[in-house]
Amino acid sequence: MLNGWREINLLGVPLASAGLALAVALLVYAVMVGAQRLALNRLTRLAERTDTQADNALVEVLRGTRRGLIALAAGLIGLGLIDLPERWSARVGQLWFIAVALQVALWANRFISIGLRRHAGRHATASGTVQASAAATLLSWGLRTLLWTIVLLGMLSNLGVNITAFVASLGVGGIAVALAAQNILGDLFASLAIVMDKPFEVGDFIVLGPVSGTVENVGLKTTRIRSLGGEQVVMSNTELLKQTVSNYKRLAQRRIVFTFGVTYSTTPELLAEVPGIVQRAIAASARLRFDRAHFKGFGDSSLDFEAVYIVLDPDYGIYMDEQQRINLALMRELAARSIRFALPSRTLYMVPPAEEQGSHQDRPPGG
Repeated sequence: MLNGWREINLLGVPLASAGLALAVALLVYAVMVGAQRLALNRLTRLAERTDTQADNALVEVLRGTRRGLIALAAGLIGLGLIDLPERWSARVGQLWFIAVALQVALWANRFISIGLRRHAGRHATASGTVQASAAATLLSWGLRTLLWTIVLLGMLSNLGVNITAFVASLGVGGIAVALAAQNILGDLFASLAIVMDKPFEVGDFIVLGPVSGTVENVGLKTTRIRSLGGEQVVMSNTELLKQTVSNYKRLAQRRIVFTFGVTYSTTPELLAEVPGIVQRAIAASARLRFDRAHFKGFGDSSLDFEAVYIVLDPDYGIYMDEQQRINLALMRELAARSIRFALPSRTLYMVPPAEEQGSHQDRPPGG
């Protein structure tokens, strides 16, 4: 009976050899699945005891292992025990490459998803909502397209397909598309540059040229800004990056320079007291830090002073409140000393007619 079983062929393979290959394949499958579970359990416990993100990422990537590909690998190991014809042996080698390439691609695809998700989590707003960046979506799409294109070309090349002409066609087609949509692609890459370099983010108050307002959205092609007047300003990403952007959201403190002038009738002794008056007015607030105050120079109609101080809070309303307080304090202190603020004025000196004639008569001939 045993000799009879050995003589039975299944697709040209002895039934006994096929049975042995199947048993080995099932055993290998069980061992590989068990090893995967054991590794995941240990890594999960390790990740729970540590604060690092690398082990968490490794656990999530390993969870992307497909049971179907494990079964395919186990079956190929079993087939390796059978004396197959040369043609089928070559096919088994090609299936090995396809199985490994697909599994590595799935791991890489999951790794890309983890990286982009954590990037979005790091840029969560104070309200807890995640800033949805269109450029991040573009980056995800581009990386996945590149990954699966490389995997597909590798599998085709392993199957014996000549991919040289195909790659050349892709290159020519890519150049044609890039030339036809260069403006759109420029805005897309500008959007990506905004996300990577972060000159501003959603919610920041920025000023560029005549436009000032709060950034509401950074899209694939345009950025939308809500201006102080209430209207929404839509700007191309490429044109936006060509300008100098002032980001007031990241302002830590303000340096304020202001000037004022007093009349020329003020005596030097009173002028020497003015810097001290300015310093006391500024130092009276804990939200300000005095820098300097000086008699700057002689103006056309005033003796000019310049004062510099630092506002320790970036809020614009606080700056205006403090400047108003300083102005009122200066008015009181200078008025108490009879020091008057200068107004734009011009002094005209009139020469009496008789005196003017006398000067003509006294002038020597030819003078």
